[in-house]
Amino acid sequence: MSSRKNNVGGPAFSYLVKVGHVSANPVQVHVEADERECAALAELWQVEAVNRLSADLQINRWKRDGIRIKGRVDGEIVQACVVTLEPVVGQISQEIDQIFVPEGSKLARIVTDEAGEMVLDPEGPDLPETFVGDTIDAGAVVAEFAALNIDPYPKKPGVEFSGHIESGEDDDRRPSPFAALKDWKKD
Repeated sequence: MSSRKNNVGGPAFSYLVKVGHVSANPVQVHVEADERECAALAELWQVEAVNRLSADLQINRWKRDGIRIKGRVDGEIVQACVVTLEPVVGQISQEIDQIFVPEGSKLARIVTDEAGEMVLDPEGPDLPETFVGDTIDAGAVVAEFAALNIDPYPKKPGVEFSGHIESGEDDDRRPSPFAALKDWKKD
């Protein structure tokens, strides 16, 4: 059903799925980043290290031409604490549910209203992604969903910003742009 391909200069984590080999029955796939891929992901995500990254996926047909990749990504990364710059170990745990359709498919059309504006349901499913050719890179999907779960401001437990003062309600009011002019006198 799939093949593993590690290109120099290619994606940091890759697991190619041949669309023609995917059936309507879900296939269980376990993918795991090796040492080189973890190092490439750490560089891509600008973190100190990626200790592990793996995913358990279900891959199956969706409607006639589409592919659905569903599962869970788990991993462990090391980041610098935003206060002390000491290493902080963080966990990645993210659900994946992504649909892919061939480029030009009617299923990938964006719905518009009479005025030509896009109609999106914020609570509804995401629009399907499109693919070109006969392969989908499930590894890139795993890396993308894992990146969504990275804490942008990692902090060691118990560490606080010293000297940081929260503003009060009076401080939140914007000064008048004319406040600086009130002390000027006309000579």
